[in-house]
Amino acid sequence: VQLQASGGGLVQAGGSLRLSCAASGRTFSSYDMGWFRQAPGKEREFVSAISRSGIITYYADSVKGRFTISRDNAKNTVSLQMNSLKSDDTAVYYCAAVQRGGSYSAVLTGPREYNYWGQGTQVTVSS
Repeated sequence: VQLQASGGGLVQAGGSLRLSCAASGRTFSSYDMGWFRQAPGKEREFVSAISRSGIITYYADSVKGRFTISRDNAKNTVSLQMNSLKSDDTAVYYCAAVQRGGSYSAVLTGPREYNYWGQGTQVTVSS
């Protein structure tokens, strides 16, 4: 699967942005999708993930209550609505995918657990 992230930009603290990730291929609904971010000088960190059906979602504590992940399997897209943005949210945001089968009760949160990555989109929050 190929991933293309978009929607980043410059926003003032307290503002909102919506990131989107478009996926190619006909098996999008078999992939869990995740959002990660990487700030300069820091390791890539988990932000949020959603299961292939959209039923299971999970958020990093730092974004819980402010960010919302969603997906549209008919359109092969996953989105991240980011509200109440803070300067600490400044980073390059990446969408990622991992194909999963069978039943499970939790999404994956480690970057190394995801096989496919988009190119990243810059989010800059000015204080």
